[in-house]
Amino acid sequence: MRRLSLFCLPALIVFAVSTLQAQSSNPELVQISPPTIRRAPPPSATATLEELEKRGDELRVEKDYLDSLDYYRAVLAKNPNNAEVHNKAGIAELLMQRYKEAGKEFEHAIHLDHSYADAVNNLGVIDYEAKKFGKAIKQYEKALKLRADSASFYSNLGAAYFGKKEFEKATESYATAIELDPYILDRTSHNGISAQLPSPEDRARFDYIIAKLCAKRGDSDRSLQYLRRALEEGYKGIDNVYKDPEFAGLRNDARFTELMAARPPAIPE
Repeated sequence: MRRLSLFCLPALIVFAVSTLQAQSSNPELVQISPPTIRRAPPPSATATLEELEKRGDELRVEKDYLDSLDYYRAVLAKNPNNAEVHNKAGIAELLMQRYKEAGKEFEHAIHLDHSYADAVNNLGVIDYEAKKFGKAIKQYEKALKLRADSASFYSNLGAAYFGKKEFEKATESYATAIELDPYILDRTSHNGISAQLPSPEDRARFDYIIAKLCAKRGDSDRSLQYLRRALEEGYKGIDNVYKDPEFAGLRNDARFTELMAARPPAIPE
């Protein structure tokens, strides 16, 4: 079963996508500096394809991306038509910011399997990282045509719309992502979101939008969490919390009253 996509942080980053958890089954993109040396022993000539792929996965989780590529390439040397391993190799390349190489791997995976939604999504991540938000949106939409129930794809789409400052469409995409998976953004590193949204104003707006979506769903705990972040990021429209209908129920919560009375100071950049 294929569950290898890059998103979240947006973020993500992927707003996302980022932003942004590179090691999870549906990671949000977080930029990580490449390692300078290989640490693992080279692939064994007697290892099975399954053993090689598993070790490559383990090394990628450990952030030993060059080592993981050695193992994925050992698999592909014996089975060059393995679309999933090409996608995994692309993810390792992407996490080392080798975008051209990553793109070739994703395109190869798609050539082998035209219905490979994860690889299509991952091509969108490359466009997103290059701030080609329009192209990223097209890739994410293609991925969603192949798998319409992916919360990660919708989260990535929201991050791309956010990058274009099309906030209404971004909100709609994030709303769908949260509807499909209420915890999709909890698996996105907030640092990843910050990397995807370099402007403090944009980060603050993002946090406020997510607070609103959580409040609408009746998830008071997470709404308050994102409201606090919006305050700490210095969101200028924070007083809209008293007018936006999504916060009507939350305004009766004593924790909301306490938070707004305390008004945590914005964290300086």
